[in-house]
Amino acid sequence: MKKITTVLLFIFTLLIAQSGMAQVDQEEVADFTRVIAYQQKKPLASFENIMSQAEYVPEIIEKISKPAEKTISWERYRGIFMTSERIAAGVKFWNENEVVLNQVSQESGVSIEAIVGIIGVETYFGQRMGSYRVLDALYTLGFGYPRRASFFKAELGKFLELCEQEGLDPLSIKGSYAGAMGYGQFMPSSYLAYAKSYDQDSGADLMNEVNDGIASVANYLKVHRWKEGQSIAAKANKMEGAESLSPQSSKPSKSTSYYTERGYETLAPMDDTELVSLQQMEMEDGSHEYWLTAYNFYVITRYNHSPLYALAVYQLGEAIKSAREEKETE
Repeated sequence: MKKITTVLLFIFTLLIAQSGMAQVDQEEVADFTRVIAYQQKKPLASFENIMSQAEYVPEIIEKISKPAEKTISWERYRGIFMTSERIAAGVKFWNENEVVLNQVSQESGVSIEAIVGIIGVETYFGQRMGSYRVLDALYTLGFGYPRRASFFKAELGKFLELCEQEGLDPLSIKGSYAGAMGYGQFMPSSYLAYAKSYDQDSGADLMNEVNDGIASVANYLKVHRWKEGQSIAAKANKMEGAESLSPQSSKPSKSTSYYTERGYETLAPMDDTELVSLQQMEMEDGSHEYWLTAYNFYVITRYNHSPLYALAVYQLGEAIKSAREEKETE
């Protein structure tokens, strides 16, 4: 009998853990809530009410443990975004928002291709902004993902601050499994720091106002020192006898001529003195594509640190531009 009871207790404990009930330390949540209320000088009860409605979502832990940028090849990653359907949607998005894109690009110095590329990769031009409540995502990761708990708890605090500041409902806003929101998928801290209202007469609404989404993506890149009119990347051939170089940082530190002298020849013109970095992108068969990437490529990695992401943004933006130009000449 004792043995059966022990087995049943084990099964019950396992079921609780799987449901998420045992994943969050409620004392830790209470401490966090008290600190946030004190920092933001707001009634504790209002934050307690919000936090009592946050839910732990186990599948979020599974998803963040296997991000696509770290688990698949460049060839497969590229295939997710470089589809005829997404490119066509990008042309439509550009055409529908041409006036705003032109104005924002002119004022910020950021190319339209980069703005459209980011929005296209992040949310399929606003069609896929995420299905998880941001509150649940940040709660789950802040209290159930020890590896980056401090980061996500800080973002949860910023989310509550953002909702208070902008008059947003923390119980209804949806985003990615990591808690990113809106057209450009801004984390709460980035929303507070870089979000920009296009008409500048109200707060920025990145969930509902496409103009604000466009202005905010451009502002993010501008603040991270986008270089107006300069290149992003150029594909390179690894010539016979070329030196084998170790993986490079995405931040450029060597001139184009440094790499050409070592056997890497670009397929598009690049200034010999421009600082670039060599990126090696893995294909499905184990071979590599080689790219010389400039400072603006590095700026895109400030948005998402993955070189795969930055190259997908670059290629999607260029493909949309080309497809749009083709339509105009028909």
